[in-house]
Amino acid sequence: MLYTLLFSLLLLLQAPLAWAEQCPDWTPQRVDTEVAQLRATLARWDDHYHRQGIALVADELYDQSRQRLGHLQQCFGLTASPSPLASARGPINHPVPHTGVDKLADHQAVVRWMAGKTGIWVQPKVDGVAVSLLYRQGRLVQLISRGDGVQGHDWSRHIPQLGAVTRQLPQAVDLHLQGELYLRLSEHVQAKAGSANARGTVAGLLARKQLTDEQGNAIGLFVWGWPHGPEQQAERLAQLAQLGFPDSQRYSIAIDTLEDAAHWREHWYRSPLPFASDGVILRQGSRPPAQRWQAKAPYWIAAWKYPYMLALAEVHDVRFRVGRTGRVTPIVHVQPVTLDDRRITQVSLGSLARWQALDIRPGDQVAISLAGLTIPRFDHVVHRAVERQPLAAPAPDQHHAHSCWKASEGCEAQFIARLTWLSGKQGLALPRTGPGTWRRLVGAGLVTSMTDWLQLDVERLQQVPGISSVTAAQLLDSFDQARSRPFDKWLRGLGAPLGKHLQWTGDWPELASRSAGQWQSVPGIGAKRSRQLVDFFAAAEVQAIAAQLAKDGIEGFPATPQRIEQ
Repeated sequence: MLYTLLFSLLLLLQAPLAWAEQCPDWTPQRVDTEVAQLRATLARWDDHYHRQGIALVADELYDQSRQRLGHLQQCFGLTASPSPLASARGPINHPVPHTGVDKLADHQAVVRWMAGKTGIWVQPKVDGVAVSLLYRQGRLVQLISRGDGVQGHDWSRHIPQLGAVTRQLPQAVDLHLQGELYLRLSEHVQAKAGSANARGTVAGLLARKQLTDEQGNAIGLFVWGWPHGPEQQAERLAQLAQLGFPDSQRYSIAIDTLEDAAHWREHWYRSPLPFASDGVILRQGSRPPAQRWQAKAPYWIAAWKYPYMLALAEVHDVRFRVGRTGRVTPIVHVQPVTLDDRRITQVSLGSLARWQALDIRPGDQVAISLAGLTIPRFDHVVHRAVERQPLAAPAPDQHHAHSCWKASEGCEAQFIARLTWLSGKQGLALPRTGPGTWRRLVGAGLVTSMTDWLQLDVERLQQVPGISSVTAAQLLDSFDQARSRPFDKWLRGLGAPLGKHLQWTGDWPELASRSAGQWQSVPGIGAKRSRQLVDFFAAAEVQAIAAQLAKDGIEGFPATPQRIEQ
């Protein structure tokens, strides 16, 4: 018992933080327009899914968008939107209503739900479409879509094609079951493949007038409800297996503790299954009589969903990172979201052109996933903010390979990137000289060119805020080490486009005098690289740096070079 309590506490401590979303500071007019747009989008998604079987958006993004609408309605005291199942309602009554299911947000919510309950079972939450199945004298005669939980549509026309669904029971009995029609998958691992649009695919198939045998055979059935079956879950599962539904028993586990639930949730999340699943279902073994069931979430069943693989995140800023070569990388900063237990606060867009094409602004809702399960990746814009906030982005031609060799207005980012590259492992490999150090020195006005730092002393370094006397002495030692670094390290640190493994000989005057043809004769250098090398050595700013390094006695810079015209 003590172990169980300690394990439960450990799970609570290790659970991902719930990043509570704050209410936005919007004017009444913006509240009206933003909420109206979100409601309209959700209504369009619902209509396409329920009427046409077309999923216009990933299931996870739909769920999170629906949650966002509820949050906004609560923030501003708005009337709740109509049920998302309103457009799914059909003309056929279910013999017993389909109950909803409450979603448990985290470990704490699971603890609260399990408190005081006994005889709890856990099952995978199969990601498909819910149906009622009616058997008469052992033969499947009717299939009804979930609809709004009370009334659905008749899908019985597809029964002949559903070869993977038990259509004839071994006993001539009348039976009413509830279950999930799912897309049959082979060795599907949810943690790696996600839901693979399985639910939307099945919904699309069932919305058709007719299925082929091949399409019908792609659909499986998981029975999770027997409204008029035995009172206890163990007996229901045993009898279902005898009737031809063994998966219900195979994927149902009796549990007692939170750690049991967490174990099976993790196990099914990372193990091969024949279907997609988006979490686990927790249910009491006993439940009220079927005549008391309603089309709403009851107390005796709940869902604990898997971590999102696709998160809906709100953009609060877009910043533009300028690299050493002048490449501008837009970084989208978002309100923190959690993906596979990782807290995500920003994601790169890769290029300025991509940001311009996407036109992402603060307030937009974007989809983020993980590339290789580790790197945040921007997927697409899900909802655009009605009010488009202006952003000051760099002009496309403002930064390039030979801009910002000195500190000047609008050049700080690229200039510091150049210094960081020069002192980094690919260049001089100077200890204790990261971006923060260069930012302090540039901000203090002590470094305005690529070589100013060679002239600094301890006294001036100590005057910089954040640099102590010990740090100043360490920096000065690093700067002195630079004087003995070989010419190759200086050249690569300055950004000469030589390539990582290129072998070459010569000093600065000899290299600066080479033509494009001479460079191209070196193994490993093509036409494009040769032109880049000529441009690098011919750049006036680079030649000025070489002249200063020659004065400082740096190896490979024996004399002040003259500008070479190519």
